[in-house]
Amino acid sequence: MAVKLAKTDVVVVGMGWAGGITASEASKAGLKVLGLERGKNRQTSDFAMGHDELRFEHRKELMQDLSKETVTFRNNPSMQALPMRKYGAFHLGDGVGGAGLHWNGCTHLFLDYDFQIYSKTVERYGKKKIPSDMTIQNWGITEAELDPYYQKFVQMAGVSGEPNPFRQKEWSYPNPPMKTTPKLQMMREAGSKLGLHPFATPSSNLSQNYTNPDGVIRAGCQYCGYCELYGCEYGAKADPTVTVIPVAQQTGNFELRVHAQVLEVLHDGKKASGVRYLNTVTGEEYIQPADMVVLSAYIFTNTKLMLFSKIGKPYDPKTGAGVVGKNYGDHLIPPAFGFFEDKEFNDYMGAGALGVSFDDYNGDFFDHSNVNFIHGGLISSPQTGNRPIAHNLAPLGTPGWGKEFKKQTIHYSNRSVLVFGQGASLPHRFNYLDLDPVYKDAYGLPLIRITYDYSDNDRNLYHFLANKCADILKAAGASNIMSFDQLGHFNIAPYQSDHNVGGTPMGENPSVSVVNNFSQVWDMENLFLF
Repeated sequence: MAVKLAKTDVVVVGMGWAGGITASEASKAGLKVLGLERGKNRQTSDFAMGHDELRFEHRKELMQDLSKETVTFRNNPSMQALPMRKYGAFHLGDGVGGAGLHWNGCTHLFLDYDFQIYSKTVERYGKKKIPSDMTIQNWGITEAELDPYYQKFVQMAGVSGEPNPFRQKEWSYPNPPMKTTPKLQMMREAGSKLGLHPFATPSSNLSQNYTNPDGVIRAGCQYCGYCELYGCEYGAKADPTVTVIPVAQQTGNFELRVHAQVLEVLHDGKKASGVRYLNTVTGEEYIQPADMVVLSAYIFTNTKLMLFSKIGKPYDPKTGAGVVGKNYGDHLIPPAFGFFEDKEFNDYMGAGALGVSFDDYNGDFFDHSNVNFIHGGLISSPQTGNRPIAHNLAPLGTPGWGKEFKKQTIHYSNRSVLVFGQGASLPHRFNYLDLDPVYKDAYGLPLIRITYDYSDNDRNLYHFLANKCADILKAAGASNIMSFDQLGHFNIAPYQSDHNVGGTPMGENPSVSVVNNFSQVWDMENLFLF
């Protein structure tokens, strides 16, 4: 029997970036906020001298326990979906801070083209440019409307950067860009030779000591090279535990409860009344009433809770009707690696967002009239820092073990450069999320099922970006280039990107979207989804 608790103004499910920002802003406004996090509490001191590759990188210390809750996957509806038993294509953060703890800190923002992709594509190229099974739509919001909130975020996070030639000229960051190393300077010059427009990758790793508008003081980055998959031992990398959550706690209006697995959103069909959750340590079940419910637990859990709680109409790929689970996608990450015989770099040092980027082929910044895809992608060359276990790169043809493997990986450990794209895998009719009819989690709820494969648009864009990455390496003088420009079927086994999107799309009307441009669920005015 679930214990009914005292009502609160706002209950927030998931305490990552979205949940932390919601808690901070709502509690500063005087609302009583309760944050529920299924994992444990975390803070900067937990990561002191935390450069343990086995613990964090290989055993996934900061990630969700897949033996208790995972996802199932298939490429198309005719296949049997199977559970993801070990981490591969993406990582699911767990605990206070969520994925905001283990990110790299790269702070690229959505383009105006992203928000108005359907109308802008039709306006410039006509409807025939959009493939028949591509389900792109406008978001019901513009970059200009979001700009004040973008500015507020970069001030809060202390983003370090410089003007991007393709974005608003008046844009400025509160901190100067991170260091330009000899390696990154070489890549800047290589891009410039090709007529590209390099700029420092905008970074939420601080380039200097910084005090944000909320009075939060953080130290500058030490360039230790342990960012993605790791928490920052210095607090230099912006994450919810060193920025927004402490601000919420200082108001006296915020309470955090950990080991709280939310099972269901409670409602009467018109308004949400709270959530039902389980204390995973004691096994006790609770009902938490609230005037407002915010789901900010990443797209898989958000979609799962919406479907299991029977809120909104589930998406049906056969008819195209319904919205919950629609438009699942991921990032395309075409890489190219260059090896140099005449240059050696200090790659043992770096930072997650230390790099140089190019937006020349992003969004619709270039003419797509004569290419067989729409949208584009950011191109970056990073210096994240090589780690003793994780980094053993060598040219194709090198044996995978033994004397020659050791010789080549040692030789090239500081002689390689990565250039990669981040392309948009645009929504497709048969890429979606739903509840798996067979597999359940440790709490008796159905697992979320991913049905996803690459489209022709994805493959053509991937090929295009991979070759542009290789061109930059050629201009830099690489003696040997490995370019991976072919994209087969999506495979959930190898790591690819943590930028999962969709499931609960934003839009201009409830027939094509789950939330409006305030992230407010169309079917339930006091339910918000981030």
